Amino acid sequence: MKVQKQLYRKNFSLIITFLVLISVSLIVGLMLAYNLTVKNVENEFASKKIDVLDQTIGPYNNFFQNKIPQISFYQGFLDSGSVSKYADTLLSDFPFIERIVFYDTGISNHPIMDGIRVNNFSMGPKAVYQFALGIPKDSIVLFKNSNPNTLSLNAGDEFNKMAVKFAGFIESADTSSALSGEDVFNISYSINSKRITYMNIPRTEDLRIFKDLMFNDQALSPVYEQDLITFYLDPNKLKIRNPHPELYKNIEIKPLVYESLENTPEEISTETPLPGAFADYKLYLSSPRGFLTREINTRFLPVAISLLSIYVVLIVIAYLIFRNLNINSKMFKLQYDFINNLTHEFKTPVSVIKIAGNNIRSASQLTDKERSHYGKILDEEADKLNDMMNKLLSFTQIENRAIVLKEEQIDLEVFCQNLVDAYQIRHPNFNIHYKIDGVTKFKSDPVLLGSIFQNLIDNAFKYSSSEAKELEIAIRKLRKNIVFRFTDKGIGIPGHELVNIFKKFYRIQSQYNQQGSVGLGLAFCKELVNFMNGTITVKSKEGKGSEFRIELPYES
Repeated sequence: MKVQKQLYRKNFSLIITFLVLISVSLIVGLMLAYNLTVKNVENEFASKKIDVLDQTIGPYNNFFQNKIPQISFYQGFLDSGSVSKYADTLLSDFPFIERIVFYDTGISNHPIMDGIRVNNFSMGPKAVYQFALGIPKDSIVLFKNSNPNTLSLNAGDEFNKMAVKFAGFIESADTSSALSGEDVFNISYSINSKRITYMNIPRTEDLRIFKDLMFNDQALSPVYEQDLITFYLDPNKLKIRNPHPELYKNIEIKPLVYESLENTPEEISTETPLPGAFADYKLYLSSPRGFLTREINTRFLPVAISLLSIYVVLIVIAYLIFRNLNINSKMFKLQYDFINNLTHEFKTPVSVIKIAGNNIRSASQLTDKERSHYGKILDEEADKLNDMMNKLLSFTQIENRAIVLKEEQIDLEVFCQNLVDAYQIRHPNFNIHYKIDGVTKFKSDPVLLGSIFQNLIDNAFKYSSSEAKELEIAIRKLRKNIVFRFTDKGIGIPGHELVNIFKKFYRIQSQYNQQGSVGLGLAFCKELVNFMNGTITVKSKEGKGSEFRIELPYES
């Protein structure tokens, strides 16, 4: 057994090593997963601001790319009525548009009072209108060339910038080819802080006419219509849209030069500039570190649960391996004891038979008394060998369900009396009493039932002291079952051994079990009872005795 113990300890050490390794791996894995989650959240905090920018600036991009170019559809023929409807739509759809100024512009070779004149090219406003939510009606018209008032510097500033830029383009333009995208942008757009000015895109034919007006002397020309609109914008009226509320708690629009005076280690922030006319402003995004910690923990929790689940699975696997090793070790010990005990049990009768045989062979003559004595010895030892062989064979047959119940009516009084008489012939000092209550006959297999009785009686005799060799058998009917109770006054069974006594090859080590046992008696009883669709239980107290209770289906 020394080799087996060493092997068991070695396997146990391997299991402990395995548990330590997976525990260390779990801790390292959790640390790495948490650090990666922290880095991931921090990286997203720095990069997802683009999503916030795109969502927030989306209406501005729609306005710039789709709504402003609609002016060119009118080819310079917008009037105060149509531009008023156009302005009302923009002001209601885009709250960040603060005010719209419309310049109804004329281009000709006529002398003008307001505007610019390059050579014979004249470009000046015929009327200027402004539109805003809630503006008084008397404030809509800023200028009309039919009135003696002059265009204010504030109102004419944007017009003059665009007019100068347009005249400069006409001066050097190649009118033989279509306008490129870059030319269109340079001619039509002027983008400044919080302000966009747009002029409808002239046709190539119009550009030729305008260039001809500029460089050639000719009679007074018609006045060509051109529309010019300035949009005044308020970045603080942009609606901030936050598609990542788990990352950004506070989002504000601040001037580009803004620096928070309240930055603390407990807060993390990032920023991104706004485009176009809002280029002097930025989105300022910030969150307390505790706010991000909650998000980190939220993302880390499923990872931690997954790692812990894997750890639990590995622990279960380690437990199953350890349990199997433990069971194998116990099975090895049981089989080792079984072989030793079985060898001993076979060796004793074989030795007795051999001695008796040698005595018979060496004796010149035998008296009748000697012949009877040796015959009895040979018969008893042969019965012992036969009983052990039958028990092993029967056990195997019952486990494999290879036998069939041969039921017959059993007279319980006769059945019990025969067993008691036969046993007391062999052991006169063993007091066996039986009591039958409420039942006389029982339909069952008498051989199998007798085997159960014989094994339990043997156990009661074997595990009792010489002063307390006593057994009481009680039989009674309980509803649809019949109950057999075997109560002795033996040494009893330790409480921790009760779960093992019905296991095959298991033996309780005691002073009453030194003569050897193969550990099949109670296991054989349990298999028989199970085979007969019954149950067997035991109650015991050390030093007081044991009670075995068998319950079988009753058929009269």
